[in-house]
Formats: sequence, structure tokens, C-alpha cells
Amino acid sequence: MMPESVDVVVIGAGPAGMSAATTAAHAGLKVVLLDEQMTVGGQIYRSIIRADEKRIDLLGPDYASGSTIAAAFSASNVRHETGAQVWLVSKERAVHYTQRGQSKSLLARYIVLATGAIERPFPIPGWTTPGVMTAGAAQILLKASGTVPGQPVVLAGCGPLLYLLAWQYLRAGVPIRAFVETTSLADKFRAAKHWWSALLGWRDLAKGLNLLRALRTARVPVYRGAAGLRVEGEPVATALTFIAGRKRQRIEAALILLHQGIVPNTQITWSLQASHHWDTSQLCWVPKRNDVFELDVPDIFVAGDGGGIAGAKAAATQGQICGLEIGRRHGKIERSEFEKRVARSRSELAGHLQVRAFLDALYRPGDETRIPADDVLVCRCEEVTAVEIRRSVALGCVGPNQTKAFTRCGMGPCQGRLCGLTVTEIIARERHVSPEVAGYYRIRPPIKPLTLGQLAAIGDHTEHQAIKDATTDKTPCK
Repeated sequence: MMPESVDVVVIGAGPAGMSAATTAAHAGLKVVLLDEQMTVGGQIYRSIIRADEKRIDLLGPDYASGSTIAAAFSASNVRHETGAQVWLVSKERAVHYTQRGQSKSLLARYIVLATGAIERPFPIPGWTTPGVMTAGAAQILLKASGTVPGQPVVLAGCGPLLYLLAWQYLRAGVPIRAFVETTSLADKFRAAKHWWSALLGWRDLAKGLNLLRALRTARVPVYRGAAGLRVEGEPVATALTFIAGRKRQRIEAALILLHQGIVPNTQITWSLQASHHWDTSQLCWVPKRNDVFELDVPDIFVAGDGGGIAGAKAAATQGQICGLEIGRRHGKIERSEFEKRVARSRSELAGHLQVRAFLDALYRPGDETRIPADDVLVCRCEEVTAVEIRRSVALGCVGPNQTKAFTRCGMGPCQGRLCGLTVTEIIARERHVSPEVAGYYRIRPPIKPLTLGQLAAIGDHTEHQAIKDATTDKTPCK
């Protein structure tokens, strides 16, 4: 049976995905949105249509603003497929996914990837110990079900999300034993170069200052410029130790939340063999896009943080631009109307990005929190340590793909999502080359776990050939 044909497939129901789908649907296109969650919102607006007034108030106005985007999406005629795990997107714009245990496929004229961001790895000694979580995971629990810790917590790292979670926890009555900030004085000096542009985005800047004020008002102990972070405890976490103020500090805690920013989720764009480059300001891989956010794979777009971290409002605006461009190409939006609406969207996007250079400079994660010591676990799936990767380089390994042969690093269920950036940077450091030269994993489908039964259920011969072509590695091993 041939897959169903539609005009547009959007993958991801965050602000970018909802906006792209709504815009394209308003232009008269047949749009299907696929998302793993059961409700719209993505990570930033998770459970926005289910949250009661109390939780919305607790999470703050930025979270509440997602209800407007969600309402517009709900009012559109977009077909929303929930619980859909996309495991293959082909250059021919075939999208394969599983839903409630069944294999399904769509064939699209245009695809918008709105897969958002993932948290950057924070590989410090003890980071895999039970009792250690990421701040993003903790916030998901808060948004999805209102779940908060029942004991005092320690928050450590850098980035706006860490401050936002601290503010939300204080409002929820969660005691914060300490806030350990890794931002250094050098980071602040570097960020000062972008102070003027940050002032132009004063609303975002004011939000950040309010979060800092909340910590001071609650008298939360704040340790600045922390280095040498280490989680103590076996078999569970008991304390976080670090150096601050030239002294070794030790904060006892059974729950430690780590965070050092977010990075684009690029698994699908890599699997498409789209061009990527190493962003030296955000220290991560980003796919190359044109001015309407299209990849160099024709008719496939990336909207939102999956194309570079820019925030929820910028993501929604990028989604609008993608939807408008698709409507124009499809002949549903006239050129004059398109140019007028896109100009307005680009102006809004520029405003949302005013503070970005400042934030990227201020919250740039330090080398020691990205490139771990020898005994630190890097690949959690296959239990590979940093020293094993370094030994592989000494034996002639030149890139992440070869580490799979040497160590099985990156071959676990996450397919390198959790270790990929760390492996790239370790290899680059050991070889004395740039991350761009070291490269990244060759990502091949299935992007998400797939059973043989689900694969066998795809019955059309042309689909099997497309899958074979997509999963055959024809690139040199690096």
C-alpha cells in the first residue's frame, strides 16, 4: 500500500511546529503534524492546554503565552497525530513513524522539522549517579504533572533555564539548598561586548534580572564562578563539591539538578545528510539554512531551536516564515502578500534575537564541563569513559564514527544524542583540530527504536527501497 500523500508534514508540536502548521493550513494546504506527546506544546509549552490556572500562574507569563499559539493551532484544520515517533525522514520527503505500535508513512511535498532542542551534556564526575537529574527533566515533571521535589535541591550550572526553574521552585515552595553558578568573570567580560544589543532587547533582560532578584529575596546561597564540580555518593548522590571563592565547597543534597544550556536536536537533519557547521558561539552543530530556513535538501525546512538556539518566540516566528514560504511555493499566497507578511515576521524575529549574542557569551559553558576528565562516563548507553575515547584517538581514530568501531560509543538506544557533542570535542582536543574537522556521527535510521515487526509491516516495495537507500552508509568513516 502506498503512503498517504499530503501537502505538508510538520514534525514537532512546539511553538515552531504549531506556528508553521497553522500558517500553512490557513493558506489552504493539507497539513499533518506529528508529535510524540499526547498534547501540543513541545518542551517549552508542555501540557499548556491541560494545565490549570494555578499551574499556569506558577510557571509564569512566558509559559502562559503558549496558550495563544496552542489555541490558534486548535482552531485550524491541521491533522494532529499524537504519540507519533518519527524514525525516518527521506530526501524524497517520505516520513515513516510508529504510532500505538503500528508502522505508518506519509509522503509530503514539503516537510518542516520543528524538533527543538535537547539539553547539552554535562559530563562531570558522578553525573550519572542516581539522585542527579537535568534541570530540563525536572521542569518537564513540573509542567506535565505539577511534580516537585520533596526535599531540598541543589541547582548547578549556567543558562536561563536554570534560573527560571529556581524561580518556579521558589514559587512552589521547594527549598533550594544552593545555587551553584559556573558563569565566570571572563564570561561576564565577554558578554559585556554585547551589552548594547542586550539593552535593545530590554524586556528579556528585565526578566532575567527579576529571576536573580528572586534568589536574593529568598536568601538562597549563591556560589559564583564555580569550577571543579563533582558529585559525591555511592550508590546514590549525597553531595555536590566544587571550588568557589578559591575554596573547596561541599553542599549536601540527595537531589542535584545540572544544566548548562540547550543545543539543537539535529538527529534528523544529520540523517538527511544535510550540511551542518560548528557554531563557535553556541558550541554545537547547527544545520545550514537559507533565509526562509530551508535546508540544502530541497523542500525540507527547519524551524525553531533545531536550527540554532533562539528561544520560543523566535521559534514561533520562524515557523510562520516557513509556513508562508510553503504557501507561496504552492501558489496559495501571492508574491505581494507573501513579501508583506514575511517582512513583518522578519522584523519581529530581529527583535526576539536582540539579546541572543549577550546570552550566548554570558552562558558559554566552560571547557571542563564539556570536555571531561578521563574517568568520567561519556556514553551512558554503552558505558564508555573519556579515557577510552582518548585511547582510540591515540590508536588512529580521527572522528566520532570510528569510535563506534573502537568502543561502541554512540551505538546505544539514544543513537549518540547524549554523547555526540562530547565525543566531537574530545576528539578535536586530542587531535588539536577544530570540531568542524573532527566531525560528527553518521546518523542513520531508525532515529528512534523500531521493532522488526514494525519494519516488516511496511509492505510497499518502493518504500523498502527508500529505507534501504537511507540506511546505507556511503560516506567515508570518520
